Amino acid sequence: MGELAHQVQEATKQSVQVAFVDQGYTGEGPAEAAQAEGMRLEVVKLPEAKKGFVLLPRHWVVERSFAWAARFRRLARDYERLPETLAGLTSLAFAILMLKNFVHLMAHIL
Repeated sequence: MGELAHQVQEATKQSVQVAFVDQGYTGEGPAEAAQAEGMRLEVVKLPEAKKGFVLLPRHWVVERSFAWAARFRRLARDYERLPETLAGLTSLAFAILMLKNFVHLMAHIL
């Protein structure tokens, strides 16, 4: 977990404060490793043991983000030769989405 937390913080320039994780990261070890990198882990747990598929409480955030990214044709398929190009296009796509949401929000405020 320590190496993963370090890579996340390095990739995001130390901007991640809270990381939602599944029950595989329960315990003191992962929490301490994340804390060393300046992150707080929130373990998403099921309210009770169930059989079959159960949607976890914060899972919709990830799925929504993937759905938003899928609207951009260039991200729908992996055409890029360099991973840096794909990372840049992904950042651009989410910047466009956030700008659109910001404009919509400002229109309602004003």
